[in-house]
Amino acid sequence: MQGELAAAVAELRAYLSWAEEGGPVIIALPPTPIPTSTATSTSTATSTSMPKLPIVSLDEVRARMGECTLCKLHKGRHNIVFGVGDPKARLMFVGEAPGEDEDLKGEPFVGKAGQLLTKMIEAMGLRRQDVYICNTVKCRPPNNRNPEPEELAACEPFLKGQLASVKPEAIVTLGKFAAQALLREQTPISRLRGQWREYEGIPVMPTFHPAYLLRSPQEKVKVWEDLQSVMKKLGLERR
Repeated sequence: MQGELAAAVAELRAYLSWAEEGGPVIIALPPTPIPTSTATSTSTATSTSMPKLPIVSLDEVRARMGECTLCKLHKGRHNIVFGVGDPKARLMFVGEAPGEDEDLKGEPFVGKAGQLLTKMIEAMGLRRQDVYICNTVKCRPPNNRNPEPEELAACEPFLKGQLASVKPEAIVTLGKFAAQALLREQTPISRLRGQWREYEGIPVMPTFHPAYLLRSPQEKVKVWEDLQSVMKKLGLERR
């Protein structure tokens, strides 16, 4: 009993650590469970079926990418931002596009949004090095604008290669473009988030991007619900 209580307190502290950044903390009751029959039919209807991908190592995917010039984003980049983390991670986070900090360092999610993502991961009882993190596009769009369709298409083979290599047990997409790139649907992220989907048979949990949470901290409680659903799916327990 004491061990369970200590674990619950540790989880709450971890949540508060990242939730308190940028605004007041809101703690909500757990969402009402979706009936099994409804959840199953939703997942089946929205599953993404794509050709099976050849499995190669992340090093091979990066080598094939080379100094990519497939779209115009290469003209303004400092570094290709490929990915970071455990190459055999059970959990993979897919964001949208690198920002200025990521472009300069060549690593995804290292700016303020990245710091928040790290706290989100730690709130799940994991470390940043326990997961794999990448973006749908590997070069920074000018002035941090949204990635354009041809840019997403140019990077898609490399994202697919990363997914095929890591073969995570679950994927968390961060933001609208990451979710739409994997799921092939234009549903707004406000309606996509919190609902399990599939990519190549892998469960996908769409949620809000950490950068959005910095602007709208009141939405963090929704993301925490999404992350708790992922933890349950993977059978994660706080250490």
